[in-house]
Amino acid sequence: MEFLAVLFGLIVIILAVVLSTIFVVRQQTVVIIERFGRYQKTVSSGIHVRAPFGIDRLAARIQLRLLQSELVVETKTQDNVFVTLNIATQYRVNETNVMDAFYKLMRPEEQIKSYIEDALRSSVPKLTLDELFEKKDEIALEVQKQVAEEMSTYGYIIVKTLITRVEPDAEVKQSMNEINAAQRKRVAAQELANADKIKIVTAAEAEAEKDRLHGVGIAQQRKAIVDGLAESILELKEANIGMSEEQIMSILLTNQYLDTLNQFAANGNQTLFLPSSPEGVEDIRSQVLSALKAM
Repeated sequence: MEFLAVLFGLIVIILAVVLSTIFVVRQQTVVIIERFGRYQKTVSSGIHVRAPFGIDRLAARIQLRLLQSELVVETKTQDNVFVTLNIATQYRVNETNVMDAFYKLMRPEEQIKSYIEDALRSSVPKLTLDELFEKKDEIALEVQKQVAEEMSTYGYIIVKTLITRVEPDAEVKQSMNEINAAQRKRVAAQELANADKIKIVTAAEAEAEKDRLHGVGIAQQRKAIVDGLAESILELKEANIGMSEEQIMSILLTNQYLDTLNQFAANGNQTLFLPSSPEGVEDIRSQVLSALKAM
């Protein structure tokens, strides 16, 4: 019985030692092994065996996946405007240089932030606020190159650096909004003025065209009357009724005069100023004849 107990104890100890030497590394992770406090090797994903009794120690498990760090940087532009920049940096450990990534930097995220802040405070003061908004992608690329060059010596790869937000000082932002609003109002006023101008010009052109057409209509109407009178005179002369041209003209003008009075009354006009004496009609006839002869 004592022998079995001792044997069982030995088996348990052996199993414990064997199990303590076996360890598993997950995908996208590497493990740094130290032996007696000194770097021994780096192992990747899978099942591995280490020396027991604390000879080999798992110093660190390092993620190879993409990491993101976000920070806020306050700086000043060339035109003395304080701005707040929101920065997002994506980085990862260089799997071919894991040893430097672990041993050279204690807090890599803080180091990356420091490099980014330094790069931004060197680049942004060279630009005005408007240029900063226009070139923020170019600035982010420049910062990324600078930080990537610095961090490569520590075993880190800077994948992408983005300026996600540019926020000017509150008073400056309000002033910019007021300036934009004033500019938009001025443009709107100019557009309204141009629209009114177009309306006025169009109305004037329409009125001028109306007057022209009205004049053309009156001229054509008068020509038609004169042509009609001339044809009537010619027909009466050819009829050989023994009347002179002046008598024929007098009769035709009197008829035209009466037709005009009838048309005037038919249009609903109630007042008409006419000569009060019989001689007045004769005066009108004489004036018309004189005008025709003058033509």
